[in-house]
Amino acid sequence: MPSLDPGGTILLSLTGPGIGGNFFLLVKHVHIFVMGPKKKPIDLILIHLAFANAMTLCTGAISDVITALHFSNILGNFGCKATIYLGRVARGLSICTTCLLSVVQAITISPRITFWRKLKPWTAWQVLPCLFFFWIFNFFISSNLLHYITTVGSMNRSETGPYVGYCYMLPSKQIVRWLFLTLMALRDIIFQGLMGWSSGYMALHLYNHHKRVFYLQSFRFAKKSSPEIRATQSTLILMTCFLFFYWADFIFSFYVGSTLTNDSVILHITRVLGFGYASLSPLVLISRDVCIAKCCNAH
Repeated sequence: MPSLDPGGTILLSLTGPGIGGNFFLLVKHVHIFVMGPKKKPIDLILIHLAFANAMTLCTGAISDVITALHFSNILGNFGCKATIYLGRVARGLSICTTCLLSVVQAITISPRITFWRKLKPWTAWQVLPCLFFFWIFNFFISSNLLHYITTVGSMNRSETGPYVGYCYMLPSKQIVRWLFLTLMALRDIIFQGLMGWSSGYMALHLYNHHKRVFYLQSFRFAKKSSPEIRATQSTLILMTCFLFFYWADFIFSFYVGSTLTNDSVILHITRVLGFGYASLSPLVLISRDVCIAKCCNAH
């Protein structure tokens, strides 16, 4: 009877709670969205983020379990393509939705007289075009995987190395490879740039607001009026979590790709970093999204 190796056990211990946390967050905000009198944009964004992160972890868990148990042909060529493709799309959706969450919160707390305030989505349906664009865009920039990913049984193993466990990636033309890599790089640069701007803006705005409250009111009152400060902390924790795992994953993946190392420890670390944000983000949101909601309602 096949058994999981230590690396597979660690990955499943990370993805298991992450999947549970994201589904809890998904169900919670779907209930709030459906039952609430007002369809708030923040709830729809959190639903989408939880769904994207859950999809990332589910596809990763499928790959890890099949690889660890040596069931290389259980999904076949179609299953191999679908698992890798949906996993890539889900990670792109997570990046885009995290950025949208940060930007919407920054616009929400901006002064009413500023230009950015005019961009605030007042209903959930105003957010739908952005989410629809995220799906179309990420479907497109990952579409090369549908052609170049194949199973072990569909090719000669000597042609190229494994892409993920039981799946292999066929050689592609250089222009195709650089086109899709460029699109992915532009996506990450643009959306991370927006994350950095919005997070910095919120931190600066709320810090100044806190100072004004501190000087105008008693210290006791200022200490109690903390929903905005806690909302900023929630956002900054989430952004810091994302940036840490993204860049750590990038560094390790670049090292593996450039050195072609087969060190199992390095490979397992890379996989853990790839799932870290999707697993930990629901814990941040579940524990602090009440404060975010209070901040949005206050404005």
